[in-house]
Amino acid sequence: MSGRYIRFFNDIHIEDVPLVGGKNASLGEMYRELSPQGVKVPNGFAITSEAYRYLLDQAGAWPALHDALDGLDPTNVTDLARRGARAREIVYGAPLPADLQAEVLAGYAELRREYGETLSVAVRSSATAEDLPTASFAGQQDTYLNISGEAALLDACRRCFASLFTDRAIHYRIDQGFDHFKIALSIGIMKMVRSDKATSGVMFSLDTETGFRDVVFITASWGLGENVVQGAVDPDEFYVFKPAFLRGKKAVLRRVLGSKKIKMIYTEGDTRHSTRNIATHRREQDTFCLSDADVLTLADYAIKVEQHYSRKMQESRPMDMEWAKDGIDGQLYMVQARPETVASQKKGQVLEEYILDGQGPALIQGRAIGGKIASGPVRVIRDVKHLADFRPGEILVADITTPDWEPIMKEAAAIITNRGGRTCHAAIIARELGIPAVVGTDLATTTLKDGDSVTVSCAGGDIGSVYAGALPFTVRHTDLATLPRPQTQIMINLGNPEIAFQTCMLPNDGIGLARMEFIISSAIKAHPMALLHPEKVEDAHERAALAMLTQGYAQPADFFVERLSEGIGTIAAAFYPKPVVVRMSDFKTNEYAALLGGRWFEPEEDNPMLGFRGASRYAHPAYTEGFHLECLAMKRVREEMGLDNVILMLPFVRRVKEADDVLAKMAEFGLRRGENGLQVYAMCEIPNNIILIDQFAQRFDGFSIGSNDLTQLTLGVDRDSAIVAYDYDERDDGVKEMIRLAVEGCARNGIHSGLCGQAPSDYPEMAEFLVQIGIQSMSLNPDTVLATTLHVLDVEKKRSGGA
Repeated sequence: MSGRYIRFFNDIHIEDVPLVGGKNASLGEMYRELSPQGVKVPNGFAITSEAYRYLLDQAGAWPALHDALDGLDPTNVTDLARRGARAREIVYGAPLPADLQAEVLAGYAELRREYGETLSVAVRSSATAEDLPTASFAGQQDTYLNISGEAALLDACRRCFASLFTDRAIHYRIDQGFDHFKIALSIGIMKMVRSDKATSGVMFSLDTETGFRDVVFITASWGLGENVVQGAVDPDEFYVFKPAFLRGKKAVLRRVLGSKKIKMIYTEGDTRHSTRNIATHRREQDTFCLSDADVLTLADYAIKVEQHYSRKMQESRPMDMEWAKDGIDGQLYMVQARPETVASQKKGQVLEEYILDGQGPALIQGRAIGGKIASGPVRVIRDVKHLADFRPGEILVADITTPDWEPIMKEAAAIITNRGGRTCHAAIIARELGIPAVVGTDLATTTLKDGDSVTVSCAGGDIGSVYAGALPFTVRHTDLATLPRPQTQIMINLGNPEIAFQTCMLPNDGIGLARMEFIISSAIKAHPMALLHPEKVEDAHERAALAMLTQGYAQPADFFVERLSEGIGTIAAAFYPKPVVVRMSDFKTNEYAALLGGRWFEPEEDNPMLGFRGASRYAHPAYTEGFHLECLAMKRVREEMGLDNVILMLPFVRRVKEADDVLAKMAEFGLRRGENGLQVYAMCEIPNNIILIDQFAQRFDGFSIGSNDLTQLTLGVDRDSAIVAYDYDERDDGVKEMIRLAVEGCARNGIHSGLCGQAPSDYPEMAEFLVQIGIQSMSLNPDTVLATTLHVLDVEKKRSGGA
């Protein structure tokens, strides 16, 4: 049932924004159109914007509101607070007309018939200029939760109407150029999702830091969602790869465990239905608050919401969504959806790269927001009463921020907070303002002092760092729209999944070398054999550390497979469908021994560079179980995650028989070359690979020349020895001849030829040489991709002209 002043969700369309505001229009649209597709939306109704105007008309409140707000100076925080308080008093003091009260209570009765007499509701603001594609207005007005009873409902409605004039909402409207008296407030009254007894969070249908559009990004924490939105907690994070999901490959791409130190619940017996934060149990902090099934359900919701709005608007429409899980009925609900207003609004194809030119030890670290760098003096603001102390151009340091802080946030050079994840208030506003922020640092307000000169760098991927002093940095702009692709493929060397979405924005032809070792050392930290056989680890402290790492997993091996597959999967997803060449582990024995528990499984060697490394380990009894885990992880990436662009590469294959043994072992472990399109490459880094290239070529689909080890073994120089380092030169004629023979051998046998060593990154003449001999690809470190691409284009142009 709907009336003159209320409209139930099944009678609301997205076009009804002027009547019911952005939030309610979207809830109605989802309830009508997406509930039949399995997207759960709690039922409810909207009190219309006409009801708001009717309320103020009946009370004769407009002249008083003009008197309170006309001539307001938004830069005067004291004046803003005084005038805002007066405006709220005027609206709250306006009595609800009898006919409006009657309709609201009739709607409430209808919801109680649907959900039962014990129903509690959420009373949510929905402004008529809210959730637009270019201005979010998020968090500007108030919401009241877990309301039950007619008197409490009507009082919450009056408070909600009055919240149109919170200080933050007034300031934000002035900044955005909206007229206070042309904006109206609608109120949404809907079934309360009891996430206080479960979990809640925010999700986006793109990556919020880079604008990468092929993932759903979900954040989650225990209890009510306010802590996630305001940044009071460091939430869990999950990614799902949309193209694979739509092909039926239902797997979590990546997950990051948040600390989740507090959760917001309702205060029992409080008639005002207030909330409070309590400490979470250590078990809750150490456990993901969503199961994989929950994550995939939310991803399904997000994709359906994005697809619906994209069809409706006839353009790609990434979405910013809120969800909640009901701890009573166990169901996941969508409770808000609006257009994403920052990453999706970026225009043009100009690549902007911030590069830190100097570095020292980081004072503190946290989650990086954006990819920029800024320097300035620190200003620690401990609460809203001290906002007036802030000066433009300072680095704002706080425990958390709320919408009340926005007047000073827009004047900050950068923002640093103790608490919060990548969807917290500080992160959202920093993105909107285009300034760097480092959130969730834990110790910012105690480590940094007023007046300290610091540099805030978010240019290093997911981890943001704060350094002492004003460090030098440069900004590089490249117009990608006018940059042609060279005939020689330019690929990228990458081992860090945290910068994959950022790095894929570089002009590239895929990943030529994804190093498995980086993920093992940073995300897994333990030797695979120690995970499989902790009983052989004789040190009790190391065994305890292994147990701590793998808690929550049925088997320690599951931990290894999941972490490795998610790291590689993130890189593969970022570059999909371009090829991603993943090198199986290539630690030396001393490096393996340095992993947790590793010393109990590794021999001591005088020269590990030439010892038990690469392919020689994989079929050897001392490591074959560890190699099995690597294979299981890669099988999961390709088959369960659907990332079939992954090509596997074997390092340091000394002999043809060794190649046969390892390929047979891979097939035994479920990775048979040629099945399901699986290609297997080998590193070409040993002279024997080139001498017997016609035999090796029958066993592999491509060779990637590792110029570092090939130079070492061609010249007989230990590249780790400082004494003979002067003899190590990848430009030596003998090394270049070995590379030429390898490229010719690949061409003769119809397999791929590439180079993934340091040479073309360091020496432009080596890049020129590789083009001249007809190599198919060269793989470079990210920081040299643009310069080398431009150089290769120039070489190809000269060769073409000369021809």
